[in-house]
Amino acid sequence: MNMAKFKMLVGIILCIPILMWGGIRIYKSINYSIECGGHLKRAADANTVELAKTEMLTALTFIKSRNMTNGYTSVIFNTPNEDVGFWYQNLSSSLQELNEVAPRSTQLEKSNILMKLRETLLDDGKNGQHVTQPQGISVFPNNVAFMIFGLVFFVLMVLGVALIIVAIEQLEEWRR
Repeated sequence: MNMAKFKMLVGIILCIPILMWGGIRIYKSINYSIECGGHLKRAADANTVELAKTEMLTALTFIKSRNMTNGYTSVIFNTPNEDVGFWYQNLSSSLQELNEVAPRSTQLEKSNILMKLRETLLDDGKNGQHVTQPQGISVFPNNVAFMIFGLVFFVLMVLGVALIIVAIEQLEEWRR
């Protein structure tokens, strides 16, 4: 019985790293949404050029501070939708266009700029609109490390679950 309990304990311990990995991914995603993604959404929703500039500046300040200005979020193949450099340049260009809007611009010109910004920042998806951004940007530039640790921790979890199942079977045999 002691060996079964030991196997159960080891199995549980082997499952903990994947839970921690998942927790870190969730934390990074939430932090990115608060610090950047949410501001990009607010810029897209802004009703005035000044408000859009403020939100874009906040998002771009975060992006620059995290050195998210070039590279790819992909791990194996570099696909265009994971090009961080293009995404950054597109956002920077959008802010530059907002900065070039003259105070005397007509309401129609301002509305056109805001509509263009909205189209740049948002994509339509199955669940409605979402902010256009490279997949996996919340853990950039550590995407490779997160993938490797995720795979290793997944294997450990599988071993842990197997140990737990063996321990449960041994405990049931002992009870009989």
